[in-house]
Amino acid sequence: MAYSHTNSKGITYYLHKTDVTLRGGKPQTIYFFAKVEKNAKGEPTDLPEDRVVKENPRNGFLTISKKDKVEKK
Repeated sequence: MAYSHTNSKGITYYLHKTDVTLRGGKPQTIYFFAKVEKNAKGEPTDLPEDRVVKENPRNGFLTISKKDKVEKK
């Protein structure tokens, strides 16, 4: 089951991922949101534990980024 998130405008988006190879030959996983659960450009996926969803307040666009690390002293 794909991770879904509803933004502040009430639109539901589904998280997808695709594996790409960068110009230097390094493999990387790209995550993106789409309005449909099944997208030809990637496979549905769950939200990784080390990531958090952020929403742009101006347009409702969703992105994911790494969680902030809490430093212990």
